[in-house]
Amino acid sequence: MSFMQNGPQSMLKDGSTFVDDPVVKNIQACRELAKITRSSLGPYGLCKMVINNLNKLFVTHDAATILREMEVEHPAAKLLVQASNAMQQEVGDGTNFVVTLAGEFLSQAESLIRMGLHASDIIEGYKKAGNKSLELLEKMTVQNVDDCLVKENVIPAIRTAIASKQYGYENFLADLVAQACINACPSDVRGFNVDSVRVVKLDGESILSTKLIRGFVIGRSTENTLKHLKKAKIAVYSCAVDIPSLETKGTALIENAEDLIQYSKKEEDVMQDIITNIHKSGANVIVSNSTFGDLALHFMNRFGIMGVRVPSKWEIRRLCSAVSARVMNRLDAPTTEDLGTCDAVDVVDVGGKSITVFAQDRDDSKLSTIVIRGATQNVLEDVERAIDDGVNIFKALTKDKRLVAGAGALEMELQKELTHYAESNPGLDQYAVRKFASSFEVVGRTLAEVSGFNGTDMVTRLEVDHNAGKKHQGVNVEDGTTLDALQAGIVDPYLTKYWAIRLATDTVLTVLSVNQIIVAKQAGGPKNRQDQARDED
Repeated sequence: MSFMQNGPQSMLKDGSTFVDDPVVKNIQACRELAKITRSSLGPYGLCKMVINNLNKLFVTHDAATILREMEVEHPAAKLLVQASNAMQQEVGDGTNFVVTLAGEFLSQAESLIRMGLHASDIIEGYKKAGNKSLELLEKMTVQNVDDCLVKENVIPAIRTAIASKQYGYENFLADLVAQACINACPSDVRGFNVDSVRVVKLDGESILSTKLIRGFVIGRSTENTLKHLKKAKIAVYSCAVDIPSLETKGTALIENAEDLIQYSKKEEDVMQDIITNIHKSGANVIVSNSTFGDLALHFMNRFGIMGVRVPSKWEIRRLCSAVSARVMNRLDAPTTEDLGTCDAVDVVDVGGKSITVFAQDRDDSKLSTIVIRGATQNVLEDVERAIDDGVNIFKALTKDKRLVAGAGALEMELQKELTHYAESNPGLDQYAVRKFASSFEVVGRTLAEVSGFNGTDMVTRLEVDHNAGKKHQGVNVEDGTTLDALQAGIVDPYLTKYWAIRLATDTVLTVLSVNQIIVAKQAGGPKNRQDQARDED
């Protein structure tokens, strides 16, 4: 009987819960989540084995995948997951950086709360520090990518992104990704679409056997005997290539053998007319979303027309964009506008599996496909994620051409400048600004720790270098020393750092501004029984 209770719960439904002063508990939940993903940061980041609710296994150090499959329940930790998702939408890379940075901001704020500083003072200080760090970031750009269509200009940024997922293969994969993006990029680089770079995964061989194909690849063979074709003209249908069937049921009365022969002959004539009309239009490849009839395949072989089945509607749309074709709903002869063109269509055997390649000889085809090879399905998926990050970095460079130093160099420079800024603040919020600044040390410390070195020693060395005016000194993950990130070619897009700091700051401010959690009673009937208590049904 809720009206007999005291406090806020007296006005809530039975079964509701009320948590007073939850700031520290929220911070602890977010810190634990950040601790999970933080050890996956950098080239030597450790993988996580995640088994989702469908019992599918993921072995990866991609933070976006880990957080998506974990199904986080805590409301405050969910805010960090949402920040990670926002980063994935905005840039497509840097999800781990956002969660790690937000977790460290909150961890530093916890020590201030325990000292007795009010949350509103911390929020005020963090707001000032966040705005100041974005101002400082503008001045810390090291170079611009003048032309995104020149491979040498974009490779350094793509290589840095891929190295954090596939260390050791970054040079090889970065070269492939750069070629694929430039090949599929329109003359106006701002119109680049990340969907223009496709991936086909074929297990077997090693990652170094991965190759780029200018055009579209389908992971299956053709439907008929024709396997190779030059100067293809492609007709695309969303219906079955077969004898048209009536929607209503009918009965054909056949009284003798002559009637049966005539009936079959009529079917053949109809199918022959359809294929003849398609052949006369100039089409020599028919692509269908549905099935091919035996009779249709017979006449297609006779006229030298290749048949390719693409079951996925999504793949059909991608093929149409690659060859400039239109999808037709009826089995009619295509017009000139409906037909797509392609330099060559070939069936290629890769690792014992036949794939059909729609290749363009010219360097500016509208689609690029990277055929990934690898030992296991998990390896293939992890390489795909690395390639996806590389493509998204290219997309970020088409929006903003500025680059900043990587390897933790930028973060240490921000830490130094923000510490100086904190000293110029007279109020209580200077403590929050100082803690905000020291949070940036987490990148250098983590890069050192996951590489097997002492994080505190690394941060001390970096502080000495940056105080001596060496602005681009970062972590050398190979031998635990510092290196000039710019000379080593370790650079990140400006947009990645900008959105990471902004999203992490906004998320932290939201978590710190919560002073009560009210959970309403869950809707619905009784909960499901445990697995072991269920019967066979």
